[in-house]
Amino acid sequence: MGIFTKTIARATQAAVLGAALVAGASGLQAQEMNFFSIGTGGTGGTYFPLGGAIANAISNPPGSRSCEEGGSCGVPGLVAIAQSSRGSVANVNAIKSGILSSGFSQSDVAYWAYSGTGTFEGQEPMQELRAIAALYPEHIHLVASKASGIASVADLKGKRVSLDEPGSGTYVDAKLILGAFGLSESDVTVENLKPGPASDAIRNGQLDALFFVGGYPTGTLVELASSADVVLVPISGPEVDAMIAEYSFFSKDPIPDGVYQGVAGADTVAVGAQWLTSANQKDELIYEITKALWNDNTRKLLDVGHAKGKNVTKETALDGIGIPLHAGAEKFYREVGLIK
Repeated sequence: MGIFTKTIARATQAAVLGAALVAGASGLQAQEMNFFSIGTGGTGGTYFPLGGAIANAISNPPGSRSCEEGGSCGVPGLVAIAQSSRGSVANVNAIKSGILSSGFSQSDVAYWAYSGTGTFEGQEPMQELRAIAALYPEHIHLVASKASGIASVADLKGKRVSLDEPGSGTYVDAKLILGAFGLSESDVTVENLKPGPASDAIRNGQLDALFFVGGYPTGTLVELASSADVVLVPISGPEVDAMIAEYSFFSKDPIPDGVYQGVAGADTVAVGAQWLTSANQKDELIYEITKALWNDNTRKLLDVGHAKGKNVTKETALDGIGIPLHAGAEKFYREVGLIK
């Protein structure tokens, strides 16, 4: 956990402890307080702000007004905290080790971690990994400076390219895409930068292109497009068809024109963003968290929390999940008829 994350956690805990003391002083019934962490991604991506919105939605600190009284509709006594992280791979590893209560992950990374295949080949399968919900489609962005002349994935050869950090899902997918087009890391000058520093490097002429996997529009790329001449490079062609045939978690899904100011859209591929936890988390807790996630009041928070929040719907909560649901989440989905 970085200094920034620790500061948030400590500030949140202090605030909640204060609320609990106030509640006690007011004669309110004492309430057990539980902390629940959500591993997200870099602060410039989509996971972090969406994680913050979800954390707010499922939290109901001691001393809070009840949902019926216009207060929080989260889980009584729960304080959820969205923590910045390196991304999908780091999150599933932290869930396995117990460092995180839960975390966001790409669907491909979740499946590989659970099965011990793909990028987790040779490692012990994470058989305790469980899903709470599918969230939204994550698009693979390949952004290049206009000055680089990059117009296709094949044009990356010999260029300076950021694949993101090794603990991220972006890094995993960027290598798959390079491989689909007959390229490897040795064919490009690799940088392992998060979206923010990578965008700065493109802006300063120190980098030619970057990969980023996330829901559009992502804040860092919005800023980059408004301050530099960049293009979205298409990820398409027979190479992509072959890749999808081998890795079924990919799907074709274009980024439309105008998502980023002055930047034409492009054909690309997407994976699903999912919220994961461990089978060791108590069934009743995950049931209540899932119930709070799909509360009508949470819908309001999701709709205003991030542009991708509107894509997070109960109707698509089970789309593309390739690992078992947590028993508590499964109980909720059966109750509402999404599982027969």
